Amino acid sequence: MLVDEFDIVKTYFTAAAAAVITPPMALAEPLPESAGTLADPETGGTLIIDLAAIAANWRALARQALTVECAAVVKANGYGMGIEPVTTTLAAAGCKTFFVADLAEARRVRTRARDATVYVLDGCTPEGSPAFVELNARPVINSMTELAEWDAFVAARNWQGGAALQVDTGMNRLGISPDEAAALAPRTQTENHGIALLMSHLACAELPDHPLTVSQIKLFRDLRALYRGIPASLANSSGIFLGDSALCDLVRPGAALYGVNPTPGKPNPMQGVVELSGRILQIRSVAEGQAVGYGATWTAKRASRLAVVAVGYADGLMRAASASDSAPGGMAIVAQKPCPFAGRISMDLVCVDVTDLPDGTVHRGDVATFIGGSIAIDDFAAAAGTIGYEVLTRLGMRCHLVYRGLDANP
Repeated sequence: MLVDEFDIVKTYFTAAAAAVITPPMALAEPLPESAGTLADPETGGTLIIDLAAIAANWRALARQALTVECAAVVKANGYGMGIEPVTTTLAAAGCKTFFVADLAEARRVRTRARDATVYVLDGCTPEGSPAFVELNARPVINSMTELAEWDAFVAARNWQGGAALQVDTGMNRLGISPDEAAALAPRTQTENHGIALLMSHLACAELPDHPLTVSQIKLFRDLRALYRGIPASLANSSGIFLGDSALCDLVRPGAALYGVNPTPGKPNPMQGVVELSGRILQIRSVAEGQAVGYGATWTAKRASRLAVVAVGYADGLMRAASASDSAPGGMAIVAQKPCPFAGRISMDLVCVDVTDLPDGTVHRGDVATFIGGSIAIDDFAAAAGTIGYEVLTRLGMRCHLVYRGLDANP
């Protein structure tokens, strides 16, 4: 049975009309602390991004790294948070070095951090090399072939911008081999050698005692000794917490900036950055034994009340967090209480079981929160069988997007 379909005028419309409404990736005025309770009447979902928390997380990581320079990884559109506002925020906080995946992202960073050092992790191609001069960006060289192509380019252009040299110390992804790196080391004794940074990437940094973590740190330390005078970088977000042996000269936090726990199994030292919420469209009564959602995979074990919320996998609420008779799925906060999902998450909707809330507590037009408050980004990721990185980069495709805590201009 539907709850009072004639009660059309809800207080949330008044609240929404007063809220800050901004188009995607625009910058908003700071929101009140109650912002998570507001809903945009034109969209089902709202994604709030706390830029002040991103800045605070960068400062906390910089303190953890002591005297080592703390850079920032802003690839994948700032892990889904918007590369322009994130870069603006971090540059204002004092970050001077940024890492991106490709030249298109480097171009966007350069518009917000004109004097920063920008490294492109995917390296360079002969066709794309001129853009490094245009943007004053640096490629991360990942193979001997790429190094030869880059050397030919810089010789022809007399370009002195420099590049990073990545060594594969055990991840078996990108990078030259340790033997190749050792053979190249004498190059650093020549004038205009062009190597501005020696770097590698940890495969299991969140596992301090993993044999691969131990061997990668040792191997990189040995290689670093061959490249005396060249700044070195090994630590990602979790690597920052491995101790001095992993810190080198520059650390490259990514996911931790955006609230993902860099120390799994321990309290998260990072502040939460995102809040994903959705508008409740209906409260439905479901009889015991009735199925809910696509595939009829969830069956009511008792007479139930379900809140149907206007958020789905098109908004980043990953379908893998669906609930079934054999899997509990994710949770949402409704009326300040955690409530479980009911049935499959669909493109635009998800059902939340609010049976245990007192009658009259939840109404059409109220808000359910899926990430934020007591539900951390890692909690939702665990319910979906994935990691916070993937969740972050899928958020906000359709949601009403609001930034808060920003002092800098767009």
